[in-house]
Amino acid sequence: MDSPHKPRPLSPNLFFFILLVSSNLITFFISNTFKNSSCSLYQQTYNAIATPTSFNTAIPLVVEPAATRDDDIQESDKLAADLDLPSEFLAFTSPHKLPFGFNTNFDSDKIIPPVGRPCTMFPDLLHRYMSYRVNGSCPDDELLAQKLLLKGCEPLPRRRCRPASQQEYVEPYPLPESLWTTPSDSSVVWTAYTCKNYECLINRMKTQKAFDDCKDCFDLNGRERNRWSSKKGAGLDFSIDEVLAVKKPGTIRIGLDIGGGVATFAVRMRERNITILTTSMNLNGPFNTFIASRGVVPLYISISQRLPFFDNTLDIVHSMHVLSNWIPTTLLHFLFFDIYRVLRPGGLFWLDHFFCVGEEFEQVYAPLIESIGFNKIKWVIGRKMDRGPELNEMYLSALLEKPLKNSW
Repeated sequence: MDSPHKPRPLSPNLFFFILLVSSNLITFFISNTFKNSSCSLYQQTYNAIATPTSFNTAIPLVVEPAATRDDDIQESDKLAADLDLPSEFLAFTSPHKLPFGFNTNFDSDKIIPPVGRPCTMFPDLLHRYMSYRVNGSCPDDELLAQKLLLKGCEPLPRRRCRPASQQEYVEPYPLPESLWTTPSDSSVVWTAYTCKNYECLINRMKTQKAFDDCKDCFDLNGRERNRWSSKKGAGLDFSIDEVLAVKKPGTIRIGLDIGGGVATFAVRMRERNITILTTSMNLNGPFNTFIASRGVVPLYISISQRLPFFDNTLDIVHSMHVLSNWIPTTLLHFLFFDIYRVLRPGGLFWLDHFFCVGEEFEQVYAPLIESIGFNKIKWVIGRKMDRGPELNEMYLSALLEKPLKNSW
């Protein structure tokens, strides 16, 4: 028989109530005991964010979150202001709020216009270039712009002014006449050049002793008339037709000529219904204006600029004389890979008269070119003898193909 004095067990509700009160008391005790401890997660996070860190203060274990994109932009704006940059340069390059807010294509609610990083390294030149009256006329400063560009300020910042132009412009000759006709002098703003008309440019090979790039290029009835004109090449001089014969008819359609002078290569290809864009600088001559007057497309970019084409798109890239040992080796390596990038699988790279000296070819340039991953179709080495054999100068002409399969 059960004793009437035996204690009755706790009800479940009472047990959980006591457990809840006990856990709260323990939590209160711990939080007060360790409130000022250096082990506190809360305290460490607060210190990391709110307390300036001196050189004698230990770096907190809990690091503050990485800065947001807006933080980066604000810091960039502060640095730009510290450099005392031109107001118009800042007006263009500062982040611009998108009118409709966040855009998934930009992954941002702002547009940040691009300019070459070295632009700010030359503040005096940049101030001169960006000083003008908004909505007015730009200074006649082609030499200044090209100097900035060749120093790495590429792309140049946009400006809000009208460029210097010809006083009495004359319409260009119609195609196909324009391809082989010297344009009117009125098509050029001559301020930046030693010659002040095309007659001077055409005759400077005879009258000028000083060096100029592509000195005889403007004479369309001279050597330009015969470049790449033969049906069959000889030695280092490949012909266009024998290069095109490597591929099925019609599969070479679009391409690029790097440092193409006055674009005679592009003109020859246009006569075969192939579109070639030509990169050129205006080195003491109106090369870009002349190219456009002929009826083909110039690209005013230096050899340092990333080629402005998407990956795997061009059928052919050509370059004659420009890509040579005067370019720093590492930069040349980057450039060859950029050419590989823009060529489609099966595309052709025509390296036309690559110049180097002595053992450079075997020790430096042949391994460098072979490292890119092209297939060799033509590979011809020849001595350059016009300045004497003792200089041991040489040329390489090569026709290279980006692999049609497994080019990645």
